[in-house]
Amino acid sequence: MIKEEHEVVITGAPQGPGPVVSTVVNIQTEPAVPDHIVWSLLSSIYFNVFCLGLVAFSYSIKSRDRKRVRDMVGAQEYASTAKKLNIAALVCGLILFIIFIIIKATTRL
Repeated sequence: MIKEEHEVVITGAPQGPGPVVSTVVNIQTEPAVPDHIVWSLLSSIYFNVFCLGLVAFSYSIKSRDRKRVRDMVGAQEYASTAKKLNIAALVCGLILFIIFIIIKATTRL
């Protein structure tokens, strides 16, 4: 069996006992701020009690606009308000829906 040895020289690597230079690249990722726009759209279509869904949709759009200009603090504030309004619209809509079902179930024509 024949043994062959090959020497591989990697260009760019240090060839001797010299100083090793390294480069560190810090990549900062911006935190993802959810704008809740789909939830707000559905709230404005299905659970638009006291126009809370429409107002939540407006705040979601404002949050998305703030993200585009890279104002993450403003985007987070608008998103938080939109989330609270969506929760309020959902709770109010479900309560009214349950009351409607109870009224329909108790009154027979």
